[in-house]
Amino acid sequence: MIKKNNIYKEEEEIKKRLEKLSRIINKHNLLYHQKDKPKISDKEYDDYVKENNKLEKQYPHLILNNGPNTIVGSSISNKFKKIEHKSAMLSLANAFNKKDLSDFIERLKKFLNLEEKTNISFIGEPKIDGLSLNLLYENGKLKTASTRGDGKIGEDVSNNIINVIGIPKQLNGWKHPKEIEIRGEIFLNKKDFIKLNSNLQEKHKFSNPRNAAAGSLRQLDPNITKTRPLRFIAHGLGYTKKKYMTVNEFYSELKLWGIPNSNLTKTFNSIDSMMDYYHVIEKKRSSLKYDIDGVVFKIHSYDLHDRLGFVGKNPRWAIALKFSAEKTSTKIIDIDFQVGRTGAITPVGRLEEVNIGGVLVSNATLHNFDEIAKKDIRIGDIVQIQRAGDVIPQVIKVIEKAKNRNNIISPPKFCPVCNGNVSKEKDEAILRCINQYNCDAQKIGQLVHFVSKQGINIDGFGVKQIKQFYDLNFIKKIDDIFLIDMHKNNILELDGWGDQSYNNLIKSIDNSKKINLERFIFAIGIRYVGETISTLLAKEFLNIDNFINNSKNYERLINIDGLGPKAIDSIVDYFSNTLNQKTILNLIKKLTISNFRKPQSSSFFNNKSIVFTGSLLKLSRDEAKHLARELGATITSTVSKRTDYVIVGDKPGSKAKKAMELKIPIMTEDDWLNKIKP
Repeated sequence: MIKKNNIYKEEEEIKKRLEKLSRIINKHNLLYHQKDKPKISDKEYDDYVKENNKLEKQYPHLILNNGPNTIVGSSISNKFKKIEHKSAMLSLANAFNKKDLSDFIERLKKFLNLEEKTNISFIGEPKIDGLSLNLLYENGKLKTASTRGDGKIGEDVSNNIINVIGIPKQLNGWKHPKEIEIRGEIFLNKKDFIKLNSNLQEKHKFSNPRNAAAGSLRQLDPNITKTRPLRFIAHGLGYTKKKYMTVNEFYSELKLWGIPNSNLTKTFNSIDSMMDYYHVIEKKRSSLKYDIDGVVFKIHSYDLHDRLGFVGKNPRWAIALKFSAEKTSTKIIDIDFQVGRTGAITPVGRLEEVNIGGVLVSNATLHNFDEIAKKDIRIGDIVQIQRAGDVIPQVIKVIEKAKNRNNIISPPKFCPVCNGNVSKEKDEAILRCINQYNCDAQKIGQLVHFVSKQGINIDGFGVKQIKQFYDLNFIKKIDDIFLIDMHKNNILELDGWGDQSYNNLIKSIDNSKKINLERFIFAIGIRYVGETISTLLAKEFLNIDNFINNSKNYERLINIDGLGPKAIDSIVDYFSNTLNQKTILNLIKKLTISNFRKPQSSSFFNNKSIVFTGSLLKLSRDEAKHLARELGATITSTVSKRTDYVIVGDKPGSKAKKAMELKIPIMTEDDWLNKIKP
């Protein structure tokens, strides 16, 4: 009886997880397919889908009626008239590696009752990252164009595709069926996307070409769509009474009719040749004119398509082998050096633009010069790059060396920005410009850090505006920001600035003038003083006057638990500088810096050390940390024996595992939120 109860309890948990995954996936389907405003990366979405599929496979009796695999695309927008497709527009199942592809082929053979050694002919082509479109032609004349919608009913965008390159109003030749649905992708070339975005206001810019294509096609005013350089490539056959034997036969007729399909299409008879093709296309990815996110393999024979049919929302006869959302390959066009806020000189690879996880990438960090030598990276090399989260991508390795490799990258002898002296500390691999107070790059970096979200948080005042005002001598040090109204007339004469944008900036600056002590300490940008140490200092000194008066008191600083020698030396050096002292005094005249608020002694988390890990679904990580600090907790980034609690969100990773090993209490996001309720 106990065992049976345990099974029921486990299945109840699985059912809850499937319901949660269904809500998450369906929410992001809506954002991606209908609103063209994805909120998560392709990898995060794929991870949710993988987990859902794994659970459905293990517990088929718990599959939801409205689960992700029963719904194609998303619900239909009411902005457009509806069109019912003559045959369903299915979405492809995804594969992520050779084993997934092998399992797919094995399932096909089993379904078709074929021997394992029997070869099946496949056709492969790049998977364009665009918006799916269904074209209906009657007697060679275009009748309607519609989006995928929910797979059965799509949005009527017939008026919006008149100028799309690759969609003829009338099919060429005479060999076309009486009625035929042609499926394909609407997309923008990378260069056209960049040009389009450059002409849009910041708030209207698209995050990637796929969103730009979808947003352009779904304009209520067809005249706007006509101005966008949209293109179409066909990749599929919908309804028709004409009998085609193979995909290549259909593709040959598309060319005769004047409808383009991929010129990279090939046929295969083995999994090894399919994987070779996948790697070749991945290597070409960055040099293609348009974005792709994988390779589609489908059975060549239409007879087998009919026999195999579909399961759920996916055809059995095709699969998309996706590229890694975080990794891809591209070419290094050039290597130059950037100088950061703390003087760190970082070599940066300028890349042939490539899409990683829905983001166009043209730069990648090479970390430091020891790393370049270790990996033997040169201009012209084809390299694998990786992007984790929102940080600048990094080069993992060289996968194809350039023919001419005489251009060895050597560390600069002087700062590439100010020509000042450089040095490297014994325990660091980083080369730094030591001309701290006269290097423009470091001064701009300091300004950008100060106004950032984690700093004083001046909304709408970013790198672009900071550089513009710095070059014009409106702002040279951080306290100049609060004197910007002296330059009002000059700012209003600048391109891109008007009364509204100027007033918005002044309002944001005014809103930032009230700040708590720990955020102020972080914002002024002392080296080695991050958010955690800023909180330690605020908790120790309680108000700005105490902090300033004790900032050079080495004995007082060394007794603060958690403050290391590097941070202490950096704080003392910062406040020993006359210019910094003057800047701080000017700032405290302009700002209202609230005292550190000691939490009530009744707070459960008072004086507790907390680590957050995984994706939080109900509030942002920054908000969660803020709430915890308000309750007196110390937030750390690593799990150790000193950690009191680990708060886990979705996909917690290694930190949760370490917490279990150290027997540290673990709380879910909901547990934590319930605990901090007043």
